[in-house]
Amino acid sequence: MGNERLYEIMKEKDAIYAKEDFSDEDGIRASELEAEFAELDGWEAESNAAMLLNGLGIGTEFHDATMKDLDGNIKVKVLLAKALFGNPDILLLDEPTNHLDLDAIAWLEEFLINFENTVIVVSHDRYFLNKVCTHTADIDYGKIQLYAGNYDFWYESSQLLVRQMKEANKKKEEKIKELQEFISRFSANASKSKQATSRKRALEKIELDTIKPSSRKYPYIDFRPDREIGNEVLTVEHLSKTVNGEKVLDDISFVAGHNDKIAFVGGQELAKTTLFQILMGELEPDEGSYKWGVTTSQAYFPKDSTAEFDNDLTIAEWLTGYSPVKDVTYVRGFLGRMLFAGEDGVKKVRILSGGEKVRCLLSKMMISGANCLVFDEPTNHLDMESITSLNNGLIKFPGVTLFSCHDHQFVQTTANRIIEILPDGKMIDKITTYDEYLANDEMARKRTVFTARKEEDEN
Repeated sequence: MGNERLYEIMKEKDAIYAKEDFSDEDGIRASELEAEFAELDGWEAESNAAMLLNGLGIGTEFHDATMKDLDGNIKVKVLLAKALFGNPDILLLDEPTNHLDLDAIAWLEEFLINFENTVIVVSHDRYFLNKVCTHTADIDYGKIQLYAGNYDFWYESSQLLVRQMKEANKKKEEKIKELQEFISRFSANASKSKQATSRKRALEKIELDTIKPSSRKYPYIDFRPDREIGNEVLTVEHLSKTVNGEKVLDDISFVAGHNDKIAFVGGQELAKTTLFQILMGELEPDEGSYKWGVTTSQAYFPKDSTAEFDNDLTIAEWLTGYSPVKDVTYVRGFLGRMLFAGEDGVKKVRILSGGEKVRCLLSKMMISGANCLVFDEPTNHLDMESITSLNNGLIKFPGVTLFSCHDHQFVQTTANRIIEILPDGKMIDKITTYDEYLANDEMARKRTVFTARKEEDEN
Protein backbone atom coordinates (compact mmCIF):
# COMPACT_ATOMS: atom_id res chain seq x y z
CA MET A 1 0.00 0.00 0.00
CA GLY A 2 1.53 3.32 -1.06
CA ASN A 3 5.32 3.40 -1.07
CA GLU A 4 6.46 2.68 2.47
CA ARG A 5 10.15 2.59 1.57
CA LEU A 6 9.98 6.05 0.03
CA TYR A 7 8.24 7.37 3.14
CA GLU A 8 10.92 5.81 5.39
CA ILE A 9 13.70 7.43 3.30
CA MET A 10 12.01 10.84 3.55
CA LYS A 11 11.73 10.58 7.34
CA GLU A 12 15.36 9.43 7.74
CA LYS A 13 16.59 12.21 5.42
CA ASP A 14 14.69 14.85 7.39
CA ALA A 15 16.09 13.50 10.66
CA ILE A 16 19.69 13.61 9.37
CA TYR A 17 19.40 17.11 7.92
CA ALA A 18 17.85 18.35 11.17
CA LYS A 19 20.98 17.43 13.14
CA GLU A 20 23.12 20.27 14.42
CA ASP A 21 26.27 18.10 14.60
CA PHE A 22 26.23 16.73 11.06
CA SER A 23 29.02 14.06 10.88
CA ASP A 24 30.87 12.48 7.94
CA GLU A 25 28.91 9.28 8.51
CA ASP A 26 25.69 11.31 8.28
CA GLY A 27 26.88 12.80 5.01
CA ILE A 28 27.60 9.35 3.55
CA ARG A 29 24.22 8.04 4.74
CA ALA A 30 22.42 11.10 3.34
CA SER A 31 24.13 10.55 -0.01
CA GLU A 32 22.95 6.92 -0.08
CA LEU A 33 19.42 7.97 0.82
CA GLU A 34 19.36 10.69 -1.85
CA ALA A 35 20.41 8.16 -4.50
CA GLU A 36 17.67 5.72 -3.45
CA PHE A 37 15.19 8.59 -3.19
CA ALA A 38 15.90 9.63 -6.79
CA GLU A 39 15.71 5.99 -7.95
CA LEU A 40 12.23 5.70 -6.44
CA ASP A 41 11.15 8.87 -8.28
CA GLY A 42 10.94 10.71 -4.98
CA TRP A 43 11.21 14.18 -6.50
CA GLU A 44 7.95 13.54 -8.40
CA ALA A 45 6.21 11.79 -5.50
CA GLU A 46 4.28 14.80 -4.21
CA SER A 47 2.99 15.82 -7.65
CA ASN A 48 2.10 12.18 -8.44
CA ALA A 49 0.20 11.89 -5.17
CA ALA A 50 -1.65 15.13 -5.91
CA MET A 51 -2.57 13.83 -9.38
CA LEU A 52 -4.04 10.65 -7.88
CA LEU A 53 -5.98 12.55 -5.23
CA ASN A 54 -7.35 15.08 -7.75
CA GLY A 55 -8.28 12.31 -10.19
CA LEU A 56 -10.34 10.60 -7.51
CA GLY A 57 -12.15 13.83 -6.73
CA ILE A 58 -10.30 14.83 -3.55
CA GLY A 59 -9.89 18.61 -3.71
CA THR A 60 -6.60 20.33 -2.95
CA GLU A 61 -8.10 21.74 0.24
CA PHE A 62 -7.96 18.21 1.70
CA HIS A 63 -4.43 17.28 0.58
CA ASP A 64 -2.77 18.43 3.80
CA ALA A 65 -5.54 17.30 6.14
CA THR A 66 -5.07 14.41 8.58
CA MET A 67 -7.04 11.19 8.03
CA LYS A 68 -8.92 11.55 11.32
CA ASP A 69 -10.41 14.84 10.11
CA LEU A 70 -11.80 13.43 6.83
CA ASP A 71 -15.31 12.06 6.35
CA GLY A 72 -15.90 8.41 5.40
CA ASN A 73 -16.22 8.84 1.63
CA ILE A 74 -13.00 10.85 1.34
CA LYS A 75 -11.14 8.37 3.57
CA VAL A 76 -12.09 5.55 1.18
CA LYS A 77 -10.80 7.59 -1.76
CA VAL A 78 -7.52 8.29 0.04
CA LEU A 79 -7.05 4.57 0.73
CA LEU A 80 -7.66 3.86 -2.95
CA ALA A 81 -5.11 6.51 -3.94
CA LYS A 82 -2.65 4.94 -1.50
CA ALA A 83 -3.08 1.57 -3.25
CA LEU A 84 -2.54 3.14 -6.68
CA PHE A 85 0.52 5.16 -5.61
CA GLY A 86 4.05 3.88 -6.20
CA ASN A 87 3.44 1.84 -9.37
CA PRO A 88 3.00 -1.53 -7.61
CA ASP A 89 3.77 -4.77 -9.47
CA ILE A 90 0.37 -6.22 -8.52
CA LEU A 91 -2.66 -4.10 -7.68
CA LEU A 92 -5.45 -5.80 -5.70
CA LEU A 93 -8.76 -3.89 -5.67
CA ASP A 94 -11.90 -4.96 -3.76
CA GLU A 95 -14.99 -3.01 -4.92
CA PRO A 96 -12.91 0.06 -5.89
CA THR A 97 -15.89 2.01 -7.30
CA ASN A 98 -17.59 2.23 -3.90
CA HIS A 99 -18.25 5.85 -2.89
CA LEU A 100 -16.83 7.29 -6.13
CA ASP A 101 -18.75 9.73 -8.31
CA LEU A 102 -18.92 8.91 -12.01
CA ASP A 103 -16.12 11.31 -12.93
CA ALA A 104 -13.81 9.55 -10.46
CA ILE A 105 -14.86 6.15 -11.79
CA ALA A 106 -14.10 7.28 -15.35
CA TRP A 107 -10.68 8.52 -14.21
CA LEU A 108 -9.99 5.21 -12.42
CA GLU A 109 -11.01 3.28 -15.54
CA GLU A 110 -8.50 5.21 -17.65
CA PHE A 111 -5.81 4.81 -15.00
CA LEU A 112 -6.26 1.03 -14.89
CA ILE A 113 -6.50 0.69 -18.68
CA ASN A 114 -3.11 2.43 -18.96
CA PHE A 115 -1.60 0.68 -15.92
CA GLU A 116 1.21 -1.55 -17.24
CA ASN A 117 1.35 -4.06 -14.38
CA THR A 118 -1.10 -6.68 -13.11
CA VAL A 119 -4.51 -5.72 -11.71
CA ILE A 120 -6.78 -8.15 -9.86
CA VAL A 121 -10.19 -6.63 -9.17
CA VAL A 122 -13.38 -7.80 -7.47
CA SER A 123 -16.42 -5.72 -8.38
CA HIS A 124 -20.19 -5.96 -8.79
CA ASP A 125 -20.07 -3.07 -11.27
CA ARG A 126 -20.43 -4.88 -14.60
CA TYR A 127 -19.92 -1.66 -16.54
CA PHE A 128 -16.60 -1.08 -14.79
CA LEU A 129 -15.48 -4.69 -15.33
CA ASN A 130 -16.27 -4.45 -19.04
CA LYS A 131 -14.19 -1.30 -19.34
CA VAL A 132 -11.01 -2.40 -17.54
CA CYS A 133 -10.72 -6.19 -17.63
CA THR A 134 -8.81 -8.14 -20.27
CA HIS A 135 -9.42 -11.49 -18.55
CA THR A 136 -12.15 -12.89 -16.32
CA ALA A 137 -11.52 -15.48 -13.60
CA ASP A 138 -14.59 -17.64 -13.02
CA ILE A 139 -14.66 -19.15 -9.52
CA ASP A 140 -17.11 -22.05 -9.42
CA TYR A 141 -17.25 -24.92 -6.92
CA GLY A 142 -13.89 -23.86 -5.51
CA LYS A 143 -12.13 -24.00 -8.89
CA ILE A 144 -10.86 -21.08 -10.96
CA GLN A 145 -11.05 -21.00 -14.74
CA LEU A 146 -9.53 -18.06 -16.62
CA TYR A 147 -11.24 -16.65 -19.73
CA ALA A 148 -9.81 -14.10 -22.15
CA GLY A 149 -12.10 -11.07 -22.43
CA ASN A 150 -14.20 -8.82 -20.19
CA TYR A 151 -17.29 -9.70 -18.14
CA ASP A 152 -19.82 -9.59 -20.99
CA PHE A 153 -17.57 -11.68 -23.23
CA TRP A 154 -17.16 -14.25 -20.45
CA TYR A 155 -20.91 -14.35 -19.82
CA GLU A 156 -21.85 -14.73 -23.49
CA SER A 157 -19.10 -17.26 -24.28
CA SER A 158 -19.77 -19.40 -21.21
CA GLN A 159 -23.51 -19.45 -21.90
CA LEU A 160 -22.88 -20.22 -25.59
CA LEU A 161 -20.54 -23.09 -24.70
CA VAL A 162 -23.16 -24.72 -22.47
CA ARG A 163 -25.87 -24.29 -25.13
CA GLN A 164 -23.65 -25.81 -27.81
CA MET A 165 -22.79 -28.79 -25.61
CA LYS A 166 -26.47 -29.37 -24.80
CA GLU A 167 -27.42 -29.20 -28.48
CA ALA A 168 -24.58 -31.56 -29.42
CA ASN A 169 -25.65 -34.02 -26.70
CA LYS A 170 -29.25 -33.85 -27.88
CA LYS A 171 -28.20 -34.82 -31.42
CA LYS A 172 -26.01 -37.60 -30.05
CA GLU A 173 -28.88 -38.92 -27.90
CA GLU A 174 -31.14 -38.98 -30.95
CA LYS A 175 -28.46 -40.89 -32.89
CA ILE A 176 -28.01 -43.33 -29.99
CA LYS A 177 -31.75 -43.97 -29.89
CA GLU A 178 -31.82 -44.55 -33.65
CA LEU A 179 -28.90 -47.02 -33.51
CA GLN A 180 -30.34 -48.86 -30.50
CA GLU A 181 -33.69 -49.28 -32.25
CA PHE A 182 -31.99 -50.70 -35.35
CA ILE A 183 -29.81 -53.09 -33.31
CA SER A 184 -32.80 -54.24 -31.24
CA ARG A 185 -34.85 -54.80 -34.34
CA PHE A 186 -32.35 -56.56 -36.61
CA SER A 187 -29.67 -58.15 -34.37
CA ALA A 188 -31.39 -61.57 -34.70
CA ASN A 189 -31.88 -61.18 -38.47
CA ALA A 190 -29.13 -63.05 -40.37
CA SER A 191 -29.37 -60.84 -43.46
CA LYS A 192 -29.01 -57.69 -41.32
CA SER A 193 -26.49 -59.01 -38.78
CA LYS A 194 -23.49 -57.28 -40.39
CA GLN A 195 -25.33 -53.93 -40.40
CA ALA A 196 -26.38 -54.46 -36.79
CA THR A 197 -22.78 -55.24 -35.79
CA SER A 198 -21.58 -52.14 -37.63
CA ARG A 199 -24.09 -50.00 -35.79
CA LYS A 200 -23.00 -51.51 -32.45
CA ARG A 201 -19.47 -50.34 -33.15
CA ALA A 202 -20.77 -46.89 -34.09
CA LEU A 203 -22.84 -46.80 -30.90
CA GLU A 204 -19.80 -47.64 -28.77
CA LYS A 205 -17.89 -44.68 -30.24
CA ILE A 206 -20.51 -42.09 -29.33
CA GLU A 207 -19.69 -40.26 -26.11
CA LEU A 208 -21.84 -37.56 -24.60
CA ASP A 209 -20.07 -34.34 -23.62
CA THR A 210 -19.73 -33.92 -19.87
CA ILE A 211 -21.45 -30.69 -18.84
CA LYS A 212 -19.95 -29.69 -15.53
CA PRO A 213 -22.51 -28.61 -12.92
CA SER A 214 -22.28 -25.00 -11.81
CA SER A 215 -22.99 -23.38 -8.47
CA ARG A 216 -24.04 -20.35 -10.48
CA LYS A 217 -27.81 -20.31 -10.91
CA TYR A 218 -29.79 -17.79 -12.97
CA PRO A 219 -33.40 -17.22 -11.91
CA TYR A 220 -36.03 -16.95 -14.65
CA ILE A 221 -37.49 -13.45 -14.41
CA ASP A 222 -40.30 -12.71 -16.83
CA PHE A 223 -42.90 -9.99 -16.20
CA ARG A 224 -46.03 -10.64 -18.28
CA PRO A 225 -48.79 -8.01 -18.04
CA ASP A 226 -52.36 -9.31 -17.89
CA ARG A 227 -53.59 -6.24 -19.76
CA GLU A 228 -52.12 -4.08 -22.51
CA ILE A 229 -51.43 -0.58 -21.29
CA GLY A 230 -53.22 2.42 -22.81
CA ASN A 231 -51.85 5.83 -23.80
CA GLU A 232 -52.63 7.46 -20.44
CA VAL A 233 -50.20 5.98 -17.94
CA LEU A 234 -49.19 8.45 -15.23
CA THR A 235 -49.52 12.21 -14.82
CA VAL A 236 -47.62 13.95 -12.02
CA GLU A 237 -48.36 17.63 -11.42
CA HIS A 238 -46.47 20.00 -9.11
CA LEU A 239 -45.62 17.46 -6.40
CA SER A 240 -43.78 18.81 -3.36
CA LYS A 241 -42.79 17.06 -0.14
CA THR A 242 -40.76 18.04 2.92
CA VAL A 243 -39.20 15.32 5.07
CA ASN A 244 -37.66 16.12 8.45
CA GLY A 245 -37.50 19.79 7.60
CA GLU A 246 -35.83 19.24 4.21
CA LYS A 247 -37.70 19.84 0.97
CA VAL A 248 -36.79 16.71 -0.99
CA LEU A 249 -39.35 17.22 -3.79
CA ASP A 250 -40.08 20.69 -5.13
CA ASP A 251 -42.71 21.19 -7.84
CA ILE A 252 -42.12 17.84 -9.60
CA SER A 253 -44.13 17.39 -12.81
CA PHE A 254 -43.90 14.79 -15.59
CA VAL A 255 -46.08 12.59 -17.78
CA ALA A 256 -45.14 8.94 -18.33
CA GLY A 257 -45.89 7.49 -21.77
CA HIS A 258 -46.83 3.87 -22.53
CA ASN A 259 -43.35 3.05 -23.87
CA ASP A 260 -41.37 4.71 -21.05
CA LYS A 261 -38.77 3.01 -18.92
CA ILE A 262 -37.73 5.85 -16.63
CA ALA A 263 -34.61 5.72 -14.47
CA PHE A 264 -34.58 8.14 -11.53
CA VAL A 265 -30.93 8.95 -10.97
CA GLY A 266 -28.66 11.17 -8.86
CA GLY A 267 -27.49 11.12 -5.28
CA GLN A 268 -30.79 12.14 -3.65
CA GLU A 269 -31.80 8.72 -2.30
CA LEU A 270 -34.49 10.00 0.08
CA ALA A 271 -36.12 12.06 -2.67
CA LYS A 272 -36.43 9.08 -5.01
CA THR A 273 -37.83 6.83 -2.30
CA THR A 274 -40.28 9.51 -1.20
CA LEU A 275 -41.53 10.00 -4.77
CA PHE A 276 -42.13 6.26 -5.21
CA GLN A 277 -43.95 6.06 -1.88
CA ILE A 278 -46.23 8.92 -2.95
CA LEU A 279 -46.95 7.31 -6.33
CA MET A 280 -47.80 4.01 -4.61
CA GLY A 281 -50.13 5.69 -2.12
CA GLU A 282 -47.94 5.15 0.95
CA LEU A 283 -47.34 8.88 1.53
CA GLU A 284 -49.36 12.01 0.87
CA PRO A 285 -47.67 14.92 -0.94
CA ASP A 286 -47.61 18.34 0.72
CA GLU A 287 -48.66 19.88 -2.59
CA GLY A 288 -49.59 18.67 -6.06
CA SER A 289 -51.24 15.55 -7.40
CA TYR A 290 -50.72 12.41 -9.48
CA LYS A 291 -53.03 10.17 -11.48
CA TRP A 292 -52.55 6.68 -12.86
CA GLY A 293 -54.33 5.80 -16.11
CA VAL A 294 -57.44 3.60 -15.99
CA THR A 295 -55.73 0.80 -17.94
CA THR A 296 -52.76 0.64 -15.57
CA SER A 297 -52.01 -1.78 -12.74
CA GLN A 298 -48.96 -1.31 -10.54
CA ALA A 299 -46.48 -3.57 -8.77
CA TYR A 300 -43.98 -2.05 -6.34
CA PHE A 301 -40.56 -3.09 -5.09
CA PRO A 302 -39.81 -0.97 -1.98
CA LYS A 303 -36.32 -0.24 -0.74
CA ASP A 304 -37.36 -1.24 2.78
CA SER A 305 -39.49 -4.39 2.73
CA THR A 306 -39.32 -5.18 6.46
CA ALA A 307 -43.08 -4.92 6.96
CA GLU A 308 -43.75 -7.37 4.12
CA PHE A 309 -42.04 -10.19 5.98
CA ASP A 310 -43.04 -9.39 9.57
CA ASN A 311 -45.35 -12.40 9.87
CA ASP A 312 -45.28 -16.16 10.43
CA LEU A 313 -46.37 -17.25 6.95
CA THR A 314 -44.44 -19.74 4.86
CA ILE A 315 -43.09 -18.61 1.49
CA ALA A 316 -45.84 -20.50 -0.36
CA GLU A 317 -48.58 -19.07 1.91
CA TRP A 318 -47.18 -15.55 1.59
CA LEU A 319 -47.10 -15.61 -2.23
CA THR A 320 -50.51 -17.32 -2.46
CA GLY A 321 -51.95 -14.30 -0.66
CA TYR A 322 -50.94 -12.13 -3.63
CA SER A 323 -51.79 -14.65 -6.35
CA PRO A 324 -54.97 -14.28 -8.45
CA VAL A 325 -54.98 -18.09 -8.72
CA LYS A 326 -55.15 -19.76 -5.31
CA ASP A 327 -53.52 -22.97 -6.45
CA VAL A 328 -50.37 -24.27 -4.75
CA THR A 329 -48.95 -25.77 -7.96
CA TYR A 330 -49.43 -22.45 -9.80
CA VAL A 331 -47.73 -20.52 -6.97
CA ARG A 332 -44.84 -22.98 -6.64
CA GLY A 333 -44.17 -22.51 -10.35
CA PHE A 334 -43.32 -18.85 -9.72
CA LEU A 335 -41.20 -19.76 -6.70
CA GLY A 336 -39.34 -22.34 -8.78
CA ARG A 337 -38.45 -19.71 -11.36
CA MET A 338 -36.80 -17.74 -8.57
CA LEU A 339 -34.73 -20.77 -7.46
CA PHE A 340 -36.88 -21.79 -4.50
CA ALA A 341 -36.88 -25.60 -4.46
CA GLY A 342 -39.99 -27.52 -3.36
CA GLU A 343 -38.99 -27.81 0.29
CA ASP A 344 -38.19 -24.07 0.42
CA GLY A 345 -41.90 -23.31 0.18
CA VAL A 346 -42.41 -24.21 3.83
CA LYS A 347 -39.71 -21.82 5.11
CA LYS A 348 -41.02 -18.94 7.20
CA VAL A 349 -40.66 -15.58 5.45
CA ARG A 350 -39.55 -14.00 8.71
CA ILE A 351 -36.21 -15.91 8.67
CA LEU A 352 -35.31 -15.39 5.00
CA SER A 353 -31.98 -13.84 3.98
CA GLY A 354 -31.79 -10.51 2.20
CA GLY A 355 -31.39 -12.16 -1.21
CA GLU A 356 -34.28 -14.58 -0.59
CA LYS A 357 -36.59 -11.70 0.35
CA VAL A 358 -35.71 -9.88 -2.87
CA ARG A 359 -36.50 -13.02 -4.87
CA CYS A 360 -39.84 -13.31 -3.04
CA LEU A 361 -40.70 -9.71 -3.93
CA LEU A 362 -39.82 -10.33 -7.58
CA SER A 363 -42.06 -13.44 -7.54
CA LYS A 364 -44.86 -11.28 -6.14
CA MET A 365 -44.39 -8.73 -8.94
CA MET A 366 -44.36 -11.42 -11.62
CA ILE A 367 -47.48 -13.14 -10.31
CA SER A 368 -49.37 -9.82 -10.15
CA GLY A 369 -49.55 -9.40 -13.94
CA ALA A 370 -49.05 -5.64 -13.51
CA ASN A 371 -48.26 -3.48 -16.55
CA CYS A 372 -46.49 -0.73 -14.55
CA LEU A 373 -43.53 -1.73 -12.42
CA VAL A 374 -41.93 0.53 -9.79
CA PHE A 375 -38.54 -0.49 -8.39
CA ASP A 376 -36.58 1.25 -5.62
CA GLU A 377 -33.03 -0.15 -5.70
CA PRO A 378 -33.94 -3.73 -6.67
CA THR A 379 -30.34 -4.94 -7.09
CA ASN A 380 -29.45 -4.55 -3.41
CA HIS A 381 -28.68 -7.98 -1.88
CA LEU A 382 -28.65 -9.71 -5.30
CA ASP A 383 -25.74 -11.65 -6.73
CA MET A 384 -24.58 -10.91 -10.28
CA GLU A 385 -26.56 -13.81 -11.76
CA SER A 386 -29.83 -12.46 -10.33
CA ILE A 387 -28.95 -8.89 -11.36
CA THR A 388 -28.31 -10.08 -14.91
CA SER A 389 -31.61 -11.99 -15.00
CA LEU A 390 -33.58 -9.02 -13.64
CA ASN A 391 -31.83 -6.71 -16.10
CA ASN A 392 -32.78 -8.98 -19.03
CA GLY A 393 -36.33 -9.36 -17.71
CA LEU A 394 -36.90 -5.59 -17.64
CA ILE A 395 -35.34 -5.06 -21.07
CA LYS A 396 -38.00 -7.32 -22.65
CA PHE A 397 -40.88 -6.20 -20.37
CA PRO A 398 -43.58 -4.67 -22.63
CA GLY A 399 -45.03 -2.32 -20.01
CA VAL A 400 -43.88 0.85 -18.20
CA THR A 401 -41.07 0.85 -15.65
CA LEU A 402 -40.10 3.51 -13.11
CA PHE A 403 -36.95 2.62 -11.19
CA SER A 404 -33.87 3.73 -9.30
CA CYS A 405 -30.70 1.66 -9.30
CA HIS A 406 -26.98 2.06 -8.57
CA ASP A 407 -25.92 -0.44 -11.24
CA HIS A 408 -24.65 1.62 -14.20
CA GLN A 409 -25.11 -1.12 -16.79
CA PHE A 410 -28.57 -1.94 -15.47
CA VAL A 411 -29.65 1.69 -15.96
CA GLN A 412 -27.91 2.08 -19.34
CA THR A 413 -29.45 -1.06 -20.86
CA THR A 414 -32.96 -0.66 -19.39
CA ALA A 415 -33.88 3.04 -19.39
CA ASN A 416 -34.97 5.13 -22.38
CA ARG A 417 -35.67 8.19 -20.24
CA ILE A 418 -33.69 9.78 -17.40
CA ILE A 419 -35.11 11.90 -14.58
CA GLU A 420 -32.60 13.32 -12.10
CA ILE A 421 -33.85 14.77 -8.84
CA LEU A 422 -31.46 17.55 -7.81
CA PRO A 423 -30.27 18.44 -4.28
CA ASP A 424 -32.78 21.34 -4.16
CA GLY A 425 -35.71 19.01 -4.96
CA LYS A 426 -36.07 20.17 -8.57
CA MET A 427 -35.71 17.76 -11.49
CA ILE A 428 -34.12 17.34 -14.92
CA ASP A 429 -36.05 15.23 -17.43
CA LYS A 430 -34.42 13.91 -20.61
CA ILE A 431 -35.55 11.32 -23.17
CA THR A 432 -32.16 9.69 -23.65
CA THR A 433 -29.97 6.82 -22.51
CA TYR A 434 -27.96 7.09 -19.30
CA ASP A 435 -24.58 7.29 -21.03
CA GLU A 436 -25.81 10.02 -23.37
CA TYR A 437 -27.22 11.93 -20.40
CA LEU A 438 -23.92 11.79 -18.54
CA ALA A 439 -21.91 12.68 -21.64
CA ASN A 440 -24.02 15.81 -22.18
CA ASP A 441 -24.04 16.98 -18.55
CA GLU A 442 -20.64 17.20 -16.87
CA MET A 443 -22.13 18.14 -13.49
CA ALA A 444 -24.43 15.09 -13.53
CA ARG A 445 -21.36 12.86 -13.30
CA LYS A 446 -20.20 14.73 -10.21
CA ARG A 447 -23.66 14.61 -8.60
CA THR A 448 -23.89 10.84 -9.00
CA VAL A 449 -22.00 8.81 -6.42
CA PHE A 450 -21.95 5.12 -7.20
CA THR A 451 -22.00 2.71 -4.25
CA ALA A 452 -21.69 -0.93 -5.22
CA ARG A 453 -23.36 -3.13 -2.65
CA LYS A 454 -22.02 -6.58 -2.06
CA GLU A 455 -24.77 -9.15 -2.02
CA GLU A 456 -25.76 -10.02 1.52
CA ASP A 457 -26.96 -13.56 2.16
CA GLU A 458 -28.04 -13.84 -1.46
CA ASN A 459 -28.72 -17.58 -1.30
